Amino acid sequence: MDGENPHVFSRDYAISLDAQDPLFHIRKEFCIPSKSQLNAGSLPEAESQSRDSSLPNELSVYLCGNSLGAQPRVVSERLHQHLTTWSTQGVFGHFKSLSDSPLPTWLDADTKASESIAPIVGAQPSEVAIMETLTANLHLLMCSFYKPDINGRHKIILESKAFPSDHFVVESQLLHHNLDLSTSMVSISSPSLSNPILSTEHILAVLDQHAKDTALLLLPGIQFYTGQFLDIAAITAHAHSHGIFVIWDLAHAVGNVPLSLHDWNVDAAVWCSYKYLNSGPGTIGGLFVHSRNAEDSSPPPNRLSGWWGSSKSTRFAMDNKFSPIPGASGFQLSNPSILDITALNASLEMFTKAGGMAPIRAKSLKITKYLEDLLIHSPSYQSQLFTILTPLDPAQRGAQLSLRLSDGLLDVVMHELVRRGVVVDERQPDVVRVAPAPLYNSFEDVWKFVDAFDDALNTAVQAREGKISAQGNDDLEKAS
Repeated sequence: MDGENPHVFSRDYAISLDAQDPLFHIRKEFCIPSKSQLNAGSLPEAESQSRDSSLPNELSVYLCGNSLGAQPRVVSERLHQHLTTWSTQGVFGHFKSLSDSPLPTWLDADTKASESIAPIVGAQPSEVAIMETLTANLHLLMCSFYKPDINGRHKIILESKAFPSDHFVVESQLLHHNLDLSTSMVSISSPSLSNPILSTEHILAVLDQHAKDTALLLLPGIQFYTGQFLDIAAITAHAHSHGIFVIWDLAHAVGNVPLSLHDWNVDAAVWCSYKYLNSGPGTIGGLFVHSRNAEDSSPPPNRLSGWWGSSKSTRFAMDNKFSPIPGASGFQLSNPSILDITALNASLEMFTKAGGMAPIRAKSLKITKYLEDLLIHSPSYQSQLFTILTPLDPAQRGAQLSLRLSDGLLDVVMHELVRRGVVVDERQPDVVRVAPAPLYNSFEDVWKFVDAFDDALNTAVQAREGKISAQGNDDLEKAS
């Protein structure tokens, strides 16, 4: 942006960017909570807010898709169609395809989801399975591919700031194999106490140091705390040069950044679907297994099995002969929740409407850079009230900037943002994570956030100095 022209920092400029945005029409396909809905204290009140046209209904600034994506409107329609199918067809819904219905049979629902997800993660459809949850899938992959030898390869390498569930999985897998955490678990820490970013060079150096006795590497595609997008291709290739199996946690990467898992030769990966895929809280997860690791002729010998991983042609024969589906689908255990998959398939329709990941990434780069520019030129940044943890190189980040506040400001800032109808998330003790999701966030959303954030920081400074209480502007309103 042209720093000499003050117009580029105006709300009108943000609105002009929205007018030029080729994805702006997708925004109306999502349910963005209004400020009055967020303030509702009961479900009936929240519902009435959306129906009563006489009430003020200004939308919130929802920049929290890195935690939970906004609901696509089509989800409720597809769920209603599913419930109608269930209520009118009963058990026949497993196999009977209804004309004029956009829904697959329940037998094929997971296959449709895999086919839709495959281009988003850069995989062959046979390399993707929609199943279980992220943590369960991580355990299933480790059961199949982590075969420690205490006299050879037994170590698992992960980052020291890994998402807690990933850390718990590694610990429990090591304990399951009666291994000592102090000798079999290696954590990659940033060399700098003030900068949590992990450079590719540092990660490769740790791999070199532990190469001869490391069995498995687990890293995030995008680090949840900093928003850093790791170099998946380079790290995977280097690990393979040392004979290390690599699993990627793509919770914050899937639907956020372009992925080419097959071409990058990634061994395996897991993800959830409720962040940038927008399928709803806690919905079904997914896994990727490269075709070379799941060939029909030589499936993983330690793989755990269930009937949904057996061939569709013989699944209902009940002959107790496991005939694994070639590829990732052979890792499935139980029949998946059709409620979950219906919501996921509905949310994936938005990616098709947007034209796939290329235009989504193009907008993401532009809107995140716009957020960065507004923040850097804000008075609060100039006053050193916060810094940006996320890499400033656009190639090293997705749709998230993590902002580290100066001491003692976070609680009041979050309180003030909520008061203003701004939804972001926090990581104690001092980080605010802001995620402009390109499918439904606008440039005006970003402008509104930075304006509210600057005000919230000023209020938090006053509270820290004892000029007002920690309740922030609530005190000012009562006194006025």
